[in-house]
Amino acid sequence: TTVARLMGQLYAAIGALEKGQLIETDRSGLVAGYVGQTAIKTQEVISSALGGVLFIDEAYSLCSGGENDYGREAIETLLKAMEDHRDELVVIVAGYDEPMEAFLSSNPGLESRFNKYFYFPDYTGEELMGIFQLQCKKNGYTLSEEAEKLAKEAFNKMYEERSDNFGNGRDVRNRFEDMVSRQSDRIAQMESPSKEDL
Repeated sequence: TTVARLMGQLYAAIGALEKGQLIETDRSGLVAGYVGQTAIKTQEVISSALGGVLFIDEAYSLCSGGENDYGREAIETLLKAMEDHRDELVVIVAGYDEPMEAFLSSNPGLESRFNKYFYFPDYTGEELMGIFQLQCKKNGYTLSEEAEKLAKEAFNKMYEERSDNFGNGRDVRNRFEDMVSRQSDRIAQMESPSKEDL
């Protein structure tokens, strides 16, 4: 998402896009539950993205529902819009490697229009720890030596035992939010916590 936003800003800066705004969506933002409604819903999202970047996260979910799924209608609407608005719309689709390959090969129009790929390797344990430390610093939290040691071990383990659904930065954010919640529970039991306790 961050890279898509930056690309929108870069394209606007060089004059390739008029505004460079990022419109972020996923299947739920494009697909409706009734016949004929998906094209309208998808067209509305596309209209809001004209002059900028339309970013579709987990795009493979659009083709995962079989032949009669409304996701296919969203794909057809999207492909037509990409052709009709080729000078005023950038579309970026994102997701895990293998499902994205299946998505692109599900429709000949997708393969021909999406022909530039960026692969982002998973963050290492050390990089995850760096992200965690940035979160702590940004929010005014200080780690004790013991907490830092345990966090390093936890993030190395998280990386080594990662599955196909590994969330990278999202997993770090979840761990950070869990830490803040646990700290709040501890502090709530103190009568008059000091600034250092906080």
